[in-house]
Amino acid sequence: MFGKMLLPLLGSSPNVWNTCMFFFQGVLLLGYLYAHKSVSFFGINKQSKLHLLILALPLFLLPIVIPSSWSPGVEKNPILSLIYLMVITVGLPFFALSTSAPLLQKWFSHTNHQNANNPYFLYVASNLGSLIALISYPFLIEPNLKVIDQGRLWMILYWVFCGLVFFCAKEFWKSKENHEDLKAEKITVIAWSVKIKWLILSFIPSSMLLGVTTYLTTDIATVPLLWILPLILYLLTFIIVFSEKPIFSHELMIKAMPFLIISILFQLITVETKNILLTILIHLFSFFVCSMVCHGELVKLKPDVKHLTAFYLWMSIGGFFGGLFNSIIAPIVFQSVYEYPLAIVLACFAIPKLNKKESTGVKSLDFIIPVFIFFFIFGLTTYLPKLKLNSAMLENLILFGIPAILALIFSSRPIRFGLSIGAIILGCSFYANKDEKLLYISRSFFGVNKVTLSKDANHHYLIHGRTKHGAQGLNPSTEHEPLTYYFRTGPIGQYLQSQNLLNEKSKVGVIGLGAGSLIEYAKPGQEWRFYEIDPVVLKIAEDKEYFTFLSNAKTNYDVILGDGRLSLNKEPNNKYDLIVIDAFSSDSIPAHLLTKEMMKIYLSKLRFTGVLAFHISNHFLDLEPVLSALSKDANLFGLIQYDLNATAAELKQKKDGSVWVLISRDREYIGEVVNDERWKPLTDKTVRIWTDDFSNIFSVMRWKDN
Repeated sequence: MFGKMLLPLLGSSPNVWNTCMFFFQGVLLLGYLYAHKSVSFFGINKQSKLHLLILALPLFLLPIVIPSSWSPGVEKNPILSLIYLMVITVGLPFFALSTSAPLLQKWFSHTNHQNANNPYFLYVASNLGSLIALISYPFLIEPNLKVIDQGRLWMILYWVFCGLVFFCAKEFWKSKENHEDLKAEKITVIAWSVKIKWLILSFIPSSMLLGVTTYLTTDIATVPLLWILPLILYLLTFIIVFSEKPIFSHELMIKAMPFLIISILFQLITVETKNILLTILIHLFSFFVCSMVCHGELVKLKPDVKHLTAFYLWMSIGGFFGGLFNSIIAPIVFQSVYEYPLAIVLACFAIPKLNKKESTGVKSLDFIIPVFIFFFIFGLTTYLPKLKLNSAMLENLILFGIPAILALIFSSRPIRFGLSIGAIILGCSFYANKDEKLLYISRSFFGVNKVTLSKDANHHYLIHGRTKHGAQGLNPSTEHEPLTYYFRTGPIGQYLQSQNLLNEKSKVGVIGLGAGSLIEYAKPGQEWRFYEIDPVVLKIAEDKEYFTFLSNAKTNYDVILGDGRLSLNKEPNNKYDLIVIDAFSSDSIPAHLLTKEMMKIYLSKLRFTGVLAFHISNHFLDLEPVLSALSKDANLFGLIQYDLNATAAELKQKKDGSVWVLISRDREYIGEVVNDERWKPLTDKTVRIWTDDFSNIFSVMRWKDN
C-alpha cells in the first residue's frame, strides 16, 4: 500500500520497492530486538503489560498518508529522504506490528496449552496472514479501493488487531496462577557458530528476494504486481518449512537447486529470451527453491523454545543485512547490478550435503577447477568469433554448456560448485560485451546507465538496464541525425517533419531526456523543455564527449530534474503545443504516466489544439489498449503506428523499430499525418482504465516478445 502511494512521486524506480523492503526489514529487526530484550529484562508478565501500551501509541498516527509537504527532491540518491518519510508515517505502526510474531509465540509458550512447548506453528500462521494480504492486494483491495480508502481500512484493521492482542494477553494472564513470580528467564548461551548460520541462511534469501525483484521490474515492467510475486514466494517458503508436515521434501529441494541455478545463469548470460512467461517462471521458481533450501536448513537449526526470541532476532538480522546490502551498499559499491549474481553464488555455498559420509574439508581442487573453467571460457571468447557461426544462441550454448556441465558434476561440493558458478558468470560477462566498448557507466537510485562505442566505432549508445535509449553517429555527416526510435523515417520523425502546426513560437515539453535525440527536430525560436528524473542521464546527455545533440541545439532548451509527472503538474495551464511522453525504466514506461489522473494533467498543460505523442515501444507489454481506453474516456482522437520492420539500409543506419501514439482533442489538430496510411486509428479493444489506484499488468502482457 505504501509503495503504491510512492509511485507517482519517485518515477516507479525498482529501488523504491527495494528501499521500502529494506526499511521494513530494519524496523522488523528493531521489533524483534525489542521482543527479545524486553522479555529478558522485564520478565514476561511485566513485558506483556508494557506491550499493550506500545500497541496503543500508533493509534494517534493513523490513517497512514504521505504529507503533502514532502518532496523527494532531485538528488542522485533520495534514499535518505525516502527513509525519513517512512519513519514519520509508517515507522511506529509497523514497529508495533513487527513485535507480534515472536511475542505472541513467547506468551503462548508460557500457557497451559498442550502445544506450549512448540509454538513455532504460530509462525506459519503469521506468514500465512501476510501471504493472504499480499495476494488479496492486487486482486481485491487495489481494484476496489482508492489508496486513501486503503489507509482508512488499514486503520480499522489495526484497531481490531489491538483488540485481539489484548484478548491474547488476558488468556496468557489467566493461564498461570503466580505470574508475579515470573522473572526474566535465565537463557543459556547459544554458540556463535549457530548464530552465524542463522544469519547467513536468512541473508541469502533476503538478498535474492531483492535481486530477482530488481531484475524482473527493470527488464519487464515496474508495477506493484511484479514487486510482490517474489515476496509471496518468500513468505510461502516460511509457511512450508515451518509446517509440521512440509508439502515439499527438503531433500528434493536440495537435489533440484543446482539445476535451477544453472537455468538462471543460462537465462542471464545468453541472448534475451523471447518468452516473457518463461523468463518469469525460471527466475521465480529458482528463487523459490533456493529460499526453500536455506529456510529449510534454518528450521533444522531452530532452538528450544527458551531461545525462541533470539532465533527470530538473528533471522531478522540476516534479513536486514540482505536488504542493507542490496538497497544501500550495492548501489554504492557496484557500478552495475552484480548483487543478484552474487547472491546466486552465495546460495551455492549454502547447499547442504546429502551424503554425510562425504568429506567436508576444503581441497585444492575446489579452487583449481573454477580457475580452469574461467580460463576455458575466456579462451572461447577469442576463438568463437573466428568460427562465424552466425547464431548467438549456438555460440552461447557452446560457451555456457560445457562449463555448466562441469559445474553440475561438482554440485555436491558447495565451495567448488559456488566458485564454478562465479567463474561462469565472470567469464561469460566478457563475451556478452564483445561487440561494444564500454565508455562510461554510472549507477544511481534510478538504475544503471552506460555509454558504449559500437563495434564499428561509428556510434555512441546510451543504455539503461538492457535497453537502448539513444544513439548518435560520430561522423560529421551523421552526428545531426536522430537515430534508433527517433529516426526521420520513423513515426515521431514523420510527425515532427510533416505537420505544420508547430512554428517558431511553439512550446514543446518532453518527459524523458535520453541522449537528447528529439532536440534535432527543434526549430529556431521554439521553446523546448525536458523533464528528466535521473541526474546521471542529464550528465551524460550534456557531455560533448558522448553526445552533442543538446550542445548543438538550434533553439533554447532547458532540463527540469525530477519526476516528469510532478514537474509537469507545476507548469502553467495551456502552455504546450506538443507534449512527448518518452520516459522509460529500462524497457518499460512507468505505469503512473498512463493513468486517468495523469491524462488530466497532460490535457490541462496542453493548448486546446495541442497534441500528445506517446512512445510505447515495448518487448513485453501491449500498451495500445491502455491508451485507447484513456482516449475514449476523455473523448479524444488517437492514431497509432507500428513501425517495426526497418529496411536493410535503415538498419545499417541504426534505426530501431518503434511504436508511437498521437492523441488530440480532434483529428484536425494532429495535422497532415491523419491522411498517412501508416497511421491507424487506435484499436477498439480496450482494458479497464488505469488509475493511480489501479493498473492491471496481466491484461496487456505479451507472453512472447514480438
